[in-house]
Amino acid sequence: MVEQFIQHIRVKNLLDENKSYLLAISGGLDSVCLGHLLRETGIDFEMAHVNFGLRGDESDGDEAFVNELSKQWGKKLHIKKIVPEEFDQRGQSTQMTARKLRYDWFEELCKERGLNGVLVAHHFSDQIETVLLNLLRGTGIEGVYGMADKKAGLIRPLLPFERSQLEAYLLKNGHSWRHDSSNDKSVYKRNFIRNEVFPLLESSFPQALTSLDDSFKRLRDTGKAFFHLYDIWKADNIKIEGDSQYLPIRILNNLPGKSSLLYYWLRDYGFNIADVEDLIDACVSGEVGKVFHSENYFLNLDRDYLILSSNDFEWEEQWISVHDISLRFKFGKYDLLHLQGEVSLDKDSSNAMLDKDKLSFPLRLRKWELGDKFVPLGMQKEKKISDFLIDLKVPLVEKKKIAVLLSGEEIVWVVGHRISEHFKYSKESKNILYIKKR
Repeated sequence: MVEQFIQHIRVKNLLDENKSYLLAISGGLDSVCLGHLLRETGIDFEMAHVNFGLRGDESDGDEAFVNELSKQWGKKLHIKKIVPEEFDQRGQSTQMTARKLRYDWFEELCKERGLNGVLVAHHFSDQIETVLLNLLRGTGIEGVYGMADKKAGLIRPLLPFERSQLEAYLLKNGHSWRHDSSNDKSVYKRNFIRNEVFPLLESSFPQALTSLDDSFKRLRDTGKAFFHLYDIWKADNIKIEGDSQYLPIRILNNLPGKSSLLYYWLRDYGFNIADVEDLIDACVSGEVGKVFHSENYFLNLDRDYLILSSNDFEWEEQWISVHDISLRFKFGKYDLLHLQGEVSLDKDSSNAMLDKDKLSFPLRLRKWELGDKFVPLGMQKEKKISDFLIDLKVPLVEKKKIAVLLSGEEIVWVVGHRISEHFKYSKESKNILYIKKR
C-alpha cells in the first residue's frame, strides 16, 4: 500500500517532502494509518488531537494512546480539551459544534507553527457517505463532488483507499489503533449510512460502493461540462449596468434546464431553488411587476427583463453650488460644465442642458417622492413623476434609484430621464449648466 500511497500523492501533487504538515489524529484506524504512511514516505508532520470528553474514560484512553504514539514516532503532539460549556454556547448539533471547534483549532495551529496544511484521514467510504448525505439534503449536481483531495488548507491523501485496505496494512505491520464505540451506534446520519445502508446494498450488489463511485465520477465530469456551458450562457445573455443585472425574459422560452441556469445565477445573491421555481411560474403566468426579495437583493419581473439589483437604495441628499464642477451620488457620476454663448444641443436624456440664469443655487438633489410634479420638456402642463415613470415603463427596481434635481422647490430634472420645460436651454440662454454623465 505504501507504493500506492506514494504514487497517489505524487500524481495529485498533494504533499511535499520539503514541507511540514499537521496530522489530525483521533487514534482511530484511519488517522493512525495515515500517520504510519507519512512516516514511511518521509513526510514531516506534527500531531493534533482533540479530546471532547464525550465518551468519558474512552476519550481519555484515546488521548493516552495518541500521546504514546507521538513518543514512539518522535513527533510533536498538540492536545486540546473541550469543556461541555463550549458545546452549550453554540446552538448547533454536537457534531457540527465539534467539527467547528476542531477545524478552527487546526487552522490556528498551522498559523502558529508555520505548517503547510492540515492532513485528515477521510477515505473512500467516507467520500461515498458524504455524497449520499449531500444528495439526501437536496443538493444539486455539486453534491456529487464530495470532498476535495486538497482545498483551503485541508489535505485528504487517503480518499482513493478503502477502509479494508487501511486495516489490512495496519494488521500486516502489527500496528494497533483505538476503536470509537460511538461509531457503532446508528443514531447519527453518517453512521446510519455506514452501518445500515452500505451492508444492505452490498448484500444485493457486491460492488455497490465502487459502482456508486464510478457513477459519481461521471456526474462530476457532467457537472464540469454544465458549468462551462453555464458561464458561456451567462456571458451571452446577462447584461450588467451599474449595480443591476438584466436577463431578457424571452431567453427563457423553451430553454432546456432553465431552473438550473437561473438557480446558479441567483444563488450567490441569496435566492434558493424554491424562489427560482416561483419565479419561473411568475414568468409563465406573465406576472409583470412581481418582486422577489432575498436578504440583500431585489429581483423584479419586468415586461421584458428579469432585473436583479441590490436592495440598498439609501443615499443622502446633496446640494450643488454655483461653483461645483462635478456631481456624484449612489446611482450616477456627472461632470458639471459651466458654458456661455450658443452651444450644440445635447438631446441625450441621460444628460441635462439647463438655462443657468433661471436656476437658484444651491441646487438640491434628492430621491423622488410620491406627489412630486414637474413640467416635462415639450409639455405645458404639470405631470406627476409617478405617472411620468409609468409612461416611460421604467421598471420598479429602477424607479427606486430615481433622483430629482430641484431649484428652490421646483423640479429641474428627473435625473437621467427628462428636464423641465421651464429650465431648458434655448438660443436665448446666455449661461448654460451642462450636466454630462460620465
